[in-house]
Amino acid sequence: MTAVSPTRDNASRYRIEPTVMQALRNPRLLTREVLAGLVVALALIPEAIAFSIIAGVDPRVGLFSSFVMAVAIAFLGGRPAMITAATGAIALVIAPVAREYGMDYFIATVLLGGVIQIILALLGVAKLMRFIPRSVMVGFVNALAILIFTAQLPQLYEVPWLVYPLVAVGLAILFLMPRITKVIPAPLVTIVLLTAAVVVFGWSVPNVGDQGELPQSLPELFIPNVPLTLETLGIIAPYALAMAAVGLLESLMTAKLVDDITDTHSRKTREAWGQGAANILSGAFGGMGGCAMIGQTMINVKASGARTRISTFLAGVFLLILVLALGDVVAIIPMAALVAVMILVSIATFDWHSIRLSTLKRMPKSETAVMLITVVATVWTHNLAIGVALGVLAAMVMFARRVAHFATVTRSLTGEGDGATAHYEVVGELFFASSNDLTTQFEYTDDPSVVVIDMTRSHIWDASTVAALDAVVTKYERLGKAVSILGLNDTAAAFHRRLSGNLGADH
Repeated sequence: MTAVSPTRDNASRYRIEPTVMQALRNPRLLTREVLAGLVVALALIPEAIAFSIIAGVDPRVGLFSSFVMAVAIAFLGGRPAMITAATGAIALVIAPVAREYGMDYFIATVLLGGVIQIILALLGVAKLMRFIPRSVMVGFVNALAILIFTAQLPQLYEVPWLVYPLVAVGLAILFLMPRITKVIPAPLVTIVLLTAAVVVFGWSVPNVGDQGELPQSLPELFIPNVPLTLETLGIIAPYALAMAAVGLLESLMTAKLVDDITDTHSRKTREAWGQGAANILSGAFGGMGGCAMIGQTMINVKASGARTRISTFLAGVFLLILVLALGDVVAIIPMAALVAVMILVSIATFDWHSIRLSTLKRMPKSETAVMLITVVATVWTHNLAIGVALGVLAAMVMFARRVAHFATVTRSLTGEGDGATAHYEVVGELFFASSNDLTTQFEYTDDPSVVVIDMTRSHIWDASTVAALDAVVTKYERLGKAVSILGLNDTAAAFHRRLSGNLGADH
């Protein structure tokens, strides 16, 4: 039998097809990647402008940031076809810096946030993704779908009545076009047709140009003029740390979502430090920083069918070309077209299976509760980090409560008179939640003078359990009874010997 090299096996695990070279050699695949990049670029423009407004900076800052980050992550990232650009989550976190301290401190925060992300990546933060339960992931996806949809509502409020039929027609095209052909992405067809209709008939409806001024020149290097002191670090560090955490969390969760959709594996650690490097480059060119974008990623991967880094790279390139060379054309694209695309994305992103009655009946109530907590917390705070953190915390608490009931203590008596012995068999996993009431499971005064506690079918996991066993032994010894603990495996026995008698006084 020929042994398989671990290196080769690991490399094949992360080999995502089609590769860039395969796409470049295949006209059909290349056309799909190019058109997907164009659609994403069109969708990025109003988003980047809106996020710049949220952050309190010039719209050009968000647009340049999206260009730099999309191009950078195409080379540096670990998840092909994922879109990284300026995002609302990052804008919300660092907005106070621009408002209170100015642009130089704002850019310094972005640069430091990128450095922190690289440090966290080197420390292996991406490996923590394995501790995020599926119920939290489903809640994350559903919350994002809701946020994407609600973000479109301002474009549908107090607008000309023509906006509503335009959105309806756009949705109809998006639903029907894939049934006719998938060669040309449905979102691109929608944008072109609705724009043409608005221009031909001269309809006056909100367009991309209404969202803010488009840049007229290329981005330039920006060195923030801030004093290199501990005082400056004290100002920007909390915001930079929050930016790094939110950005990594959203990026890694989005990467995991794309992994599930495409049935592939991606390099999460590389994605983590790639995000940090992209943020540093963004700040160096005066950008506001960002992270993976769930909406645009779903447009790229689900709606347009892109699978390689080509689409990500071209999304950034097309974005720059559109705003610089074709700014006047881009400005007349009706917002109704982009709203229709984003509504479709929200519908496609939502996990409808998770809320079906049949699923809810089969799913444990604790799993459903965790999913709902994640959704409510994320939508309420508009902060993905808070939503996921509360979801994971809820999952941990419910898991601990569920496992706590798995530990049982069974009592039996052998012999008579002075030769009688009480046997206790402890079954289950013992940790802080399950061992807290361990001391109440023994009949101290009624037991004979010899007591045997059999731990063969249990396992000690923490100091709380050792303390509980110490308390049991102490209570018996105070009554003048001899206690033997049997059946501990080697690991549990060593743990018990190391801690027993060293955890403070028993009460």
